[in-house]
Amino acid sequence: MLNQFSRTQLIYGEEAMERLSKSHAAVFGIGGVGGYTVEALVRSGIGEITVVDDDRVCLTNLNRQLFATRKTVGKYKVDVAEERMLEINPALKINKYKTFYTPENSSEFDFSSCDYIVDAIDTVTGKIELVLQSKRSGTPIISSMGAGNKTDPSRFEVADIYETSVCPLARVMRYELRKRGVDSLKVVYSKEKPITPVDDMTISCRTNCICPPGTARKCTQRRQVPGSTAFVPSAVGLIIAGEIINYLTGFAQHNDHN
Repeated sequence: MLNQFSRTQLIYGEEAMERLSKSHAAVFGIGGVGGYTVEALVRSGIGEITVVDDDRVCLTNLNRQLFATRKTVGKYKVDVAEERMLEINPALKINKYKTFYTPENSSEFDFSSCDYIVDAIDTVTGKIELVLQSKRSGTPIISSMGAGNKTDPSRFEVADIYETSVCPLARVMRYELRKRGVDSLKVVYSKEKPITPVDDMTISCRTNCICPPGTARKCTQRRQVPGSTAFVPSAVGLIIAGEIINYLTGFAQHNDHN
């Protein structure tokens, strides 16, 4: 019977779509990368999704983040995401957490209930903890490496963390994961050398902070505020979503045998 996922079913088939409708993915961080991952997963027919982010939409998010519009500035990203997701698929089961993921609150999440984990957060300690918790629960995870300060979306690729090079974040992750005995991690990364952001205080968050009152983690607390574009983080997010959908439907194995 014709439905909103019929075009997707033409590729994957009815049985795979049924599996997808019973699958659960958790996306940690729904900004430039994670927002597009969420969008693609929901439009593909996933049955349950967990979104984790403590941030609110900022005016400076409008250049790249899917959930950012003039109407949503100041609202919590997970609230905006929930409203949009239900407009796409009213039958979707949504779990949302207005929290910043850290090792201290990792016990609040049941990783074993998920079929796939997405790491789209930007702190090394949080990323490492996500990987460790996913490995302990046996849940597949894919991690986004650095998407800021880059301009070529065609340079991004999927690889194991120990096969990466050039990317500064991937280098730190390799070092930290090796110390912890983690022998593999699927990541999306680029060999493009990051651009040094222009030092212009007239457009810098450091001197023109517009974060809503009560924002716990402001950009001004960062060592460096990265530049970004509309097309690089979105490309990374969609690559991640594709990896997950192909895995959950069994299509990745199908392609490997062709």
